[in-house]
This record gives sequence, structure tokens and C-alpha cells, in this order.
Amino acid sequence: MCGIVGYAGDLQAAPVLLEGLTRLEYRGYDSAGLAVRDGDKDFIVVKSKGRLKTLFEKTDNGRTVNGNCGIGHTRWATHGEPSETNAHPHMTEDGGLVGVHNGIVENYQELREKLIRKGYTFYSQTDTEVLVKLVDYYDKKYGMGPIDALAKTMVRVRGSYALAVMFRDHPGEIWVARKDSPMIVGTAPDGSYVASDVPAILRHTRMVYYIGNMEMACLSRSEIRFFNIDGERIEKEVTEIKWDAEAAEKGGFEHFMMKEIHEEPKVVRDTVHAAVRDGRIHMEDMGLSEEEIRKIRTIHIVACGSAYHVGMATQYVIEDLCRIPVRVELASEFRYRDPILSEDDLVIIISQSGETADTLAALREAKARGVTVLAVVNVVGSSIAREADHVFYTLAGPEIAVATTKAYNTQLVAGYLLAVWFAKIRGLIDEAEERRLVAELESLPAKLQRILDDKERLQWFASKFFSERDVFYIGRGIDYAVSMEGSLKLKEISYIHSEAYAAGELKHGTISLVEDGILVIGVLTQPKLFEKMISNMVEVKARGGYLMGLTTYGNYSIEDTADFTVYIPKIDPHFTASLAVLPLQILAYYVSVAKGLDVDKPRNLAKSVTVE
Repeated sequence: MCGIVGYAGDLQAAPVLLEGLTRLEYRGYDSAGLAVRDGDKDFIVVKSKGRLKTLFEKTDNGRTVNGNCGIGHTRWATHGEPSETNAHPHMTEDGGLVGVHNGIVENYQELREKLIRKGYTFYSQTDTEVLVKLVDYYDKKYGMGPIDALAKTMVRVRGSYALAVMFRDHPGEIWVARKDSPMIVGTAPDGSYVASDVPAILRHTRMVYYIGNMEMACLSRSEIRFFNIDGERIEKEVTEIKWDAEAAEKGGFEHFMMKEIHEEPKVVRDTVHAAVRDGRIHMEDMGLSEEEIRKIRTIHIVACGSAYHVGMATQYVIEDLCRIPVRVELASEFRYRDPILSEDDLVIIISQSGETADTLAALREAKARGVTVLAVVNVVGSSIAREADHVFYTLAGPEIAVATTKAYNTQLVAGYLLAVWFAKIRGLIDEAEERRLVAELESLPAKLQRILDDKERLQWFASKFFSERDVFYIGRGIDYAVSMEGSLKLKEISYIHSEAYAAGELKHGTISLVEDGILVIGVLTQPKLFEKMISNMVEVKARGGYLMGLTTYGNYSIEDTADFTVYIPKIDPHFTASLAVLPLQILAYYVSVAKGLDVDKPRNLAKSVTVE
């Protein structure tokens, strides 16, 4: 949450910062600001409440703010309401230090009281102002320079943060530090860059360094230096980002979300082909040995949000194909409930960004207990990718819209591939069945495209129901997992109250909520459960519900029950979630558009949840 960008080099900094913040606005859009310095002159700080366009207007697109070194920030409010006063950057009273911050300082109240006793005053409600002034306090108290001041601050602060500051006494330099919150540093012929995420600097450089936990760096025009918490100089290897810069642009679509929905056939194909050769799965490079796979006693899938729903769908597939018990855990619950783990268990961590705070904490909990951890992530070099024992990289590319679509589907594909691979190694399927299942996976992109080609029906349906106040989704088995994700997509971008229920639970209380005309969406892609789902839908219709059915081609008898039906191509039932979720993503998108909402930046949400 929150986005940081910084630049020190030959170019005018303000336009670079504004451009970078534009690509980070999915991380926060309550307020924004920048601080720029021209040589050894005073800092120029400009802040604004609301969307980034206000900051563009206040600075005439950056033209009125001169200087070659600066930091910028786009905020998702945690401490303090969205306001110009609470917006970053924050500066000391004497103008000696200015900084921006992503994360949460858990002991900020204690630190604030300490600083007040030392003569500091505070103008904002933020923990960031406390953090900046704590750095200033240690800098003045010990007089040993930025490295010492930052290191003492990092030891004193509890919580997670990525911090970027500029010292008046060190012109042309940006000093950064991180603990648990993401931060990358980029190098280019025209200078040095720092950002919370790759898209912010992708147009300027693809050569980046990943700052490790409890590490610091100093950026200047010609040099980037890295230090550990003890202040010792350390060396880092540069990584080349393979993403195309255009991948982070809208590409002619009105919203990133629709662009990313349309990219699903490609990214699913890329993710499948990364693990498949000659019709068989080859994931030996991941480092998980066949002996380890055969010994697995229980699998724990740990994730948050949509990734948790991926885990729910994957659970059904792994248990059916591999006969391994699977528990799906919310990361925020897993870390606090003293989980029962054994050395023969496998923990699978799922996170698009690889920086999700609760998920990262769950990973560390599992590793501390000596359990093997396999991460499914989309970002190379992310914290989860670096700390896991084994990594499966999904190839979704940059995902900008807050509501995940393409990354979700590549995570599903990762789950399918792991399930088939494990089943083959454990002797539960033979080579012929492996090839059949792989062929089904390879058919996914074309079938996803077929759904996209018929999306106008969903646009029409959305135009009829965008004013609904309540929507229910029902399903059984894998379809229940799909229903959970469909419901989340609708509520997070349209603000319609929606809930997903296991269809068999309707008569245990939920059906009392069904009223005349209420929209109920039934997902029916599992042949063994089709008739039972029809019975559940009939129960709903008898109580006045309006039914939308989502099923595979050929199940035309559903039209005797459903008022509106969406069909998806047939595929092996284990893999239907990848197809079934696509119409629900499209429906949520068109409902949000019909309501005139900001699809890519829903209220109160940010893309990467890097705070607890």
C-alpha cells in the first residue's frame, strides 16, 4: 500500500516523479505529493488531496518545480484521514530532512511521545511524520551521518516500512531503507531510480536491484551504494526486468482491468508453456525433489483475498488427483493460531506481488517450524520469492488494476500444474493420463478467447442489473470456490453487497435472505453436481429469486430453471474454474462501468497489501 518513487540524475526530477506516481496510483490514491531539490537549495514540497491529477495541476505537470533530485508519494491512508496535511512528503521544522514512507509504524505513538519530550512538534496525524523526525533526531543526536541515523531508526521502529529521505546536508542524494515493505532501485545512464514497484521506473530502466530486509541504500547521479543494518557496505547483483514497458499501459482499453481480462489467454498460455515440454510437465528446476513430493503428508495453502480463492479451487484438484489432504488457510489467521505442522508437510504460499504482509509472515512462521515452503508468485525477486524454499513464477506480467484478473487465472494454472505433476510422481496417474490433462490445459487459452468474443451478452445483462443492492452466488465444490471469487470481484469494484454460499447450505439459514427479484448467480460446471445444483436453483426460484446460470455448453436443460444463462466451453472438470471465473470478472467490470465508478481504483482499496 502507498507508492514511493525517487530520482537523482540529469533529468528534471518532478516530471519523472509524476510519471512514476501515475504508474503507482493503483497502490494508493487518497493524496499525493513530491519533494524536489535543485542543487543545494531548499526543498520544494508540493502536496495535494485526492487523485494524482490534482498534483499535476498544482505543479503544471512538474514544470514549476525545478531540480534534479526528488522523491514522490501516492497515499493509501492508514494513520490520519486523507488530507493535504497528512499527505507525504513530511519535513522537519527546520527543513533539514524530508521523507516519504510506505507501511505502518506500530509503535509510532510511543515514538511520538518520546520526540515531543525532546522538543519536536507534529502537524499531522501520520506515523510517517514520526518516522521522518525520528531519523532527524538520531542524525542530530549522534552526528554520524545518514547511515547511522537510518540504522538507529530501523532498530527502534516496530512494524513494516519502505522509507526514502533526503538530507539537506547531502545534496543530490536519496537515502532509502526497508523492512518488510517492497522497494526496488534502478540504474540507468541518466541517473538512479527508486520505487515501490517495477512499473514506476520501467520506461527509464530495466536494470534493478532488490533491497533486502533491514538494508539501506544511497542513490546519487552516478552511484548506488548498499549497506546492511550494521552500516557495512554490501554488494548486490543487478537484475534485468523482462517485462515490456508497454505491458504496463492500457493499450487502447478504457481501463486496465479490461485490458488485463483480455490478456488472460496469453498469460495462461505462457504460464502453461513455462512448465510443459512435449506434452508433459517438467518442473524439476523448481528444486522440489521427487522424494520430497512422495513424502508429502499434508499440504497447507496459505493466501489472502483472491489468492485464497485460488487455494480453495486448488484444494479440490490436488485432493482429487493426488489424494493428499489439503488445508486452505487465510494468512492473517494462520500466523496467529499456532498451526499444527509436520516436517513432511508442504506449505504453498500464493501472492501476486510477493509482498503481501500477512502472507509473508505466514511463510516465515512455516520456515521457522522447519516446514518446506513453495511460493506461487508473479514478481521475480519479491520478498516471498526470495525467502521461499521453492518458487513457481506465474507469468502474468504487470497487473495494474486493483481487482486481480489475469494474475488470479495464472495462479489457478499453477495449482493445476502442481496437482498433475504431484499425481504423476506419486504414481496416481500414468503418462497417458498426464498427457491428456496437459492437453486440456493447453486448450485453455483458445477457450478463454471464445468467452471473450461473446462478452457483449454480459454487458447487456450488467446494464439491466447494475442497480441491484444484493447479489448472491451459489455453487458446489470447485464451483463454490469460483462463486467466492465472482462475489469478491463484484463487491470490490461495484460496491454492491454480494455473498457466496455453498449451495447445499442454503436451507440451513441462507435461503431466508431470498426475496422477490433478488439476483442469484448459480455456477454449475461440475457434471457430478449438476443435478443437485439445479435442485438448489429451483429452491431459490420458488422463493422469487431471479436466476443467472453459468454452465458448460451442452447443459441446455438449465434454461428450464434459469432466467439468463451464460455458457462456457467444456473442459476437464478439474480445470473449469479458469473458464468459469472469466464471465464473472467481465460481469463485475460492466456493472462497475454502468454505475460510473472508477473500475481500476475502487474506494478504500490498494493493489498490494503490504501492511497487516
